[in-house]
Amino acid sequence: MRQGTVPLRQPVAPAAAAGADPKAGQKPRPAQVKKTAVDGMLACRYEMKYLVTEIEAARITSYIRPFLEYDKYSKLQRGGMYPIVSLYLDSQDLQLCRESQQGQKNRFKLRIRSYTDEPEYPRFFEIKRRINRVIMKSRARVMDQDVATLLQGRLLPPQGYTTDEKALNQFQLYVASVQAGPMILIRYMREAYESTSENRVRITFDRELCYKVSAEPTVRLGGTGWQRNDLTEGYAILEIKFTGVYPEWLSRLVRFFNLDARSISKFATSMEQSSRLGFCGPAMRSVWNG
Repeated sequence: MRQGTVPLRQPVAPAAAAGADPKAGQKPRPAQVKKTAVDGMLACRYEMKYLVTEIEAARITSYIRPFLEYDKYSKLQRGGMYPIVSLYLDSQDLQLCRESQQGQKNRFKLRIRSYTDEPEYPRFFEIKRRINRVIMKSRARVMDQDVATLLQGRLLPPQGYTTDEKALNQFQLYVASVQAGPMILIRYMREAYESTSENRVRITFDRELCYKVSAEPTVRLGGTGWQRNDLTEGYAILEIKFTGVYPEWLSRLVRFFNLDARSISKFATSMEQSSRLGFCGPAMRSVWNG
């Protein structure tokens, strides 16, 4: 695996959202906001993951083109790939990471996601839950300057905010339930396709997976210290997500390319590699290695 700082491609920034400054002096409690907005994601879905070569990825892309189109972010980028960075949270004993690694049927992940380093664009507090084979995802948008405040459980100023109050409060409750804190930053380039029909289908290719151990409540794509995750060296992570009925053309795709679904966790593999290479602290390595 190649080591050293990994440069990031320069993307076109996504659309901005209104923000507000944090209110000082508030006691810790769930955040409250007045307005609600829905992000057009697949909130409840089925999800399958595959590891494919770049040659296979190119052929699969040609196959799905008659059925799907670029999502709103890929449409903005030359070549269709845009960056994603997520700050994953976990308990000090890595409870959430261990549950993912062990493949527990009922589990969840906590992360803060961003698509740009520009401070005026939103960050997203996300809960991704797995209940048997069903994936449930909720998220609330907040402004960059409020990330640390939220992680302390404090109140956000409602002025100018457009977010999902229920998702925001739920995120804080989940964080408190396991006493979660920042553990690792993970970034990659995504090429995404989706359908506009009622039975929504979304297919993504994730490449150039990198990680950086961090205990800071800061979500940034840039900076030094990034390491490549060898999972995507010469490969892409293919994810197929759908709601409702599994389309017949998807069944044909899986059969035609002889795809074999597998458990792939960007979080768990990055934590494993950071521990193996000594990029995390002694306490974390002790917990991970038992």
